[in-house]
Amino acid sequence: MNKETLIAVKERIQPYIHRTPVLTSQLLDDLSGAKLFFKCENFQKMGAFKMRGAANAILSLSDEERQKGVVTHSSGNFAQAVSLAAQKLGVKAYIVMPKNAPQVKKDGVKTYEGEIIECESTPQAREATAEKIQNEKGASFLHPSNQDEVIYGNSTVAMELLEDHPDLDVVLAPIGGGGLIAGTALAVHNFATNCKVIGGEPMEVDDAYRSMISGKIETNKTFNTVADGLRTHLGDRNFPIIQKYVDKIIRVEEDEIIQAMQLIWERMKIIIEPSCAVPFAALLKNKEEFKNKKVGIILSGGNVDVKNLPF
Repeated sequence: MNKETLIAVKERIQPYIHRTPVLTSQLLDDLSGAKLFFKCENFQKMGAFKMRGAANAILSLSDEERQKGVVTHSSGNFAQAVSLAAQKLGVKAYIVMPKNAPQVKKDGVKTYEGEIIECESTPQAREATAEKIQNEKGASFLHPSNQDEVIYGNSTVAMELLEDHPDLDVVLAPIGGGGLIAGTALAVHNFATNCKVIGGEPMEVDDAYRSMISGKIETNKTFNTVADGLRTHLGDRNFPIIQKYVDKIIRVEEDEIIQAMQLIWERMKIIIEPSCAVPFAALLKNKEEFKNKKVGIILSGGNVDVKNLPF
């Protein structure tokens, strides 16, 4: 993946996304012993970085493909991202969601004129339902994390961060489906020098950590984590990028995630979702490793049910 391609992607999606701010906090610097730069994708359109990948994926389709619409399966942020990106581009969006998806997320999809098709709450049911729509409508399938165009769109988060702060020593990102960290790794590889990429992952769903050790894509038996956005596993498009360019993955416990989330809410006065707190929790857990370093932290999103906070 070369610089030119990523720069072209960045220019292509520019009109459809926000360039999000990078915030700092002296108090959190003092607490961590590092110089922290928080890239705030919680301020992105629809509230998460997913808007970038969705916009790039739809913009990459031909006019003929766009006329037939797009389909994805997602219970959360990608569902809203595809709906909004499609709405802005005048494309029909079919969104397969499990019946038990949070109502707030269904409402979000409807706000952006996405058409919801409900299915049972299993990966098999999601895939089968999406495939049925593909066959019936001729719609193009968009994958939340395991598709090149989505990964390249996601890479623009770290590209912007590095434009603002080119001398970072480390960039930390959460790891769930792998689409964000793969994009981050591509950006750092192409646009930074001597900068590491480190993933934060919940101990309860540590499939990426195990995949890095075994050399093949591992899955999870349980999904018992507050970080609901990280319950998915890696894919064949993003895993090779992660293997090649991600230095390590740090696992964190549930109480560490909640504590990190609460710190950001209280100290920075911003709303982030639990998945988003995982890389900051990883840094706090391994302070020695990051001591006196300049660290970029990607705050991936802020779509949280405020009536149901973990603290």
